[in-house]
Amino acid sequence: MMPLWFPLTVISAFFLATSDATTKRALEGRNEYLVTWLRIFPTLPLFLMPLPFIPVPKIGDDFYFCVFTALPLETVAIILYTKALKLSPLSLTLPLLSLTPLLLLVVPFLLLGERISPMGGAGILLIALGGYLLKSGRGESGVLAPLKAVAREKGALCMLGVAAIYSVTSTLGKRGIAASSPLFFAAVYLPLLVLAVTPIALYKARGELGQALRNGTVRSALLPGACYALQALTHVYAVNLTNVAYMIAVKRLSLLFGVLYGRYLFKERGGIVPTLIMLAGVFLIVLGG
Repeated sequence: MMPLWFPLTVISAFFLATSDATTKRALEGRNEYLVTWLRIFPTLPLFLMPLPFIPVPKIGDDFYFCVFTALPLETVAIILYTKALKLSPLSLTLPLLSLTPLLLLVVPFLLLGERISPMGGAGILLIALGGYLLKSGRGESGVLAPLKAVAREKGALCMLGVAAIYSVTSTLGKRGIAASSPLFFAAVYLPLLVLAVTPIALYKARGELGQALRNGTVRSALLPGACYALQALTHVYAVNLTNVAYMIAVKRLSLLFGVLYGRYLFKERGGIVPTLIMLAGVFLIVLGG
């Protein structure tokens, strides 16, 4: 029988890819800080409104440590993520997210004591490799293009930072959920993230707020925001049900969905071999993880 965390993670990956693709379009000619804020804003009502009806678990210092340590890191990561989408081609930025599963071979062990089985570790490596190859190797520089781009592309450098930060925040999130409950953690953490980003977005977008409704910025951010909220909801439940490294590795299937979006929305070409490599990695994690 397939474990519940797997379909939840695949659903989360689909919504993340949809949010990324539609955010890329929403960023055209618009302020990235404002788009970032509009993208994550739907998580505020989605998780805050049910908060009074969620059973409050017994929480202690570990919960507060995880929330307030991860929050500033997540704030920086979400802004860098949007900047990366705006500044550089997807083919040079998204492959770098494949580094997160590799870092998660170490970080969860240090912070949570989670151990990876040999088969699960092999699966993570295959997903990271396939995810990297999936979006790279299409330009003149070949498969090394995303790594070379770090030296010259600000967007690639931003995404490299995001990959490193996510390896820490994903682990802290799992620890925070374990110290409370999935829905309670999300109902506290995600609205706080919106509140943390709000003053930054309002300051950076000053002078443009009055035009946001008229120039289509708000309308263009509706679908990215809805998809981001849904990926967050499925994420917090999935990560509570399995090893952090396994869940995040499988969530990188968002790159597979990204290839489909690239093919049909941006007329890009997808890779069959990297797809098979990633699917082989998923198979190993589900079988032996």
